[in-house]
Amino acid sequence: MTSTLTTHEVPRTQDTMSHDIWLPAEIAELRADARRAVEATVAPVARRIGSQEESVENFPWDAFGGLADAGMFAVPFDGPLGRGLHHRMLGTCTVTEEIAYHSSSMAGVYDGQCILVPQALSFATEYMQSQLLPQLISGEQAFSFATTEPDASSDLSIETLQTVATETDAGFVVNGRKRWITNSVVAKWAAVLVKTGQRMNMLLIDLTADGVRVGAPDLKMGHRGQITADIVLDNVAVPREHLLGTPGGGLSVALSCLTRGRIGIGAAGVGVAQAALDLAVHRLRTRQVFGGPLGRMQHWQFTLAQRATEIECARSLYQKAAMRLDLGDRAAEPEAAMAKAYGTRVAVDTVRDSLQIHGGFGFARQIAETGESVRLEELYRDAKILEIFEGANELQQWVIARNLIGRDVTG
Repeated sequence: MTSTLTTHEVPRTQDTMSHDIWLPAEIAELRADARRAVEATVAPVARRIGSQEESVENFPWDAFGGLADAGMFAVPFDGPLGRGLHHRMLGTCTVTEEIAYHSSSMAGVYDGQCILVPQALSFATEYMQSQLLPQLISGEQAFSFATTEPDASSDLSIETLQTVATETDAGFVVNGRKRWITNSVVAKWAAVLVKTGQRMNMLLIDLTADGVRVGAPDLKMGHRGQITADIVLDNVAVPREHLLGTPGGGLSVALSCLTRGRIGIGAAGVGVAQAALDLAVHRLRTRQVFGGPLGRMQHWQFTLAQRATEIECARSLYQKAAMRLDLGDRAAEPEAAMAKAYGTRVAVDTVRDSLQIHGGFGFARQIAETGESVRLEELYRDAKILEIFEGANELQQWVIARNLIGRDVTG
């Protein structure tokens, strides 16, 4: 017998335990559309995406293109190219959760393509938007968002940033290195944070331009479908019209993108946690120990009851943070930080508990004799990065504390 147990094959407890009765009708409709799209395009290839080693050839174009063809890349945008939602951030995060349920890697790809980059492009000129948005929405081109450097990640202060853009009559000449850049190995364009003197700028850089070199894909513990690599910039000429936002306003552009991205990662954490919970419930119902189902053990009853409650809280947090952005609150703090820190911690905790429930079967990549496997090995590898990237959870706690206690005290 050969059997790979995935979340595609177990009942969704979300359908009976979570009731989004207050959500707008357009978002409830979108969730149903997204679920169908993800189950048709991502779920069938998700295990391949999660297990194969990173390479340019292994970029998940099939899932990427499938989501685009299903209209999921249009969700963040207004008409006529976009879906035209009133609640675009909430909609995009809802799609992210649905993707993460089957593939956290693809949720990371989607976060870059449909949360970080669209916000960056909202600061572009109308001409650049007219040229690039059709390519993004159709999936014709992958895009990248580049703020992180070898020595600058959560700390994006002018002192730590080392990628320099020197002003010229025509625009800028850029030198530096960006690290951990999602989609960079296949992307045509990247929104790049640079410093010019004592100011920061956000520039749209053509990754096929002279002086740009994209490194080999990083080999990571998890999120193998979210392929990352260094971008090295050596005297790269960037036209002035590729400036995103106002001169010197690059940090504001970057932070507005990252706030949205953090909410998206919180949503991804909810999707991962929900997947782990569903696998755990299935195991508790079907695994027989000491003459009865494992779910008869009160310890696991109480543990999963707690996790189910936490997942519902995490879902509400990301939905509220996204709704604040949709209602015009540009900061959406402290909910954005809470959504990211809490949702991703719940993901790690729930995956760990689910793996413990599965025992050796959960720890194994595959039982050699029978070919049996379960997705938890991949989920365990994937979940941890959610607590780290797009602002480590320790940074999110600091953001929450600054809102709670006051910056005059916390610094």
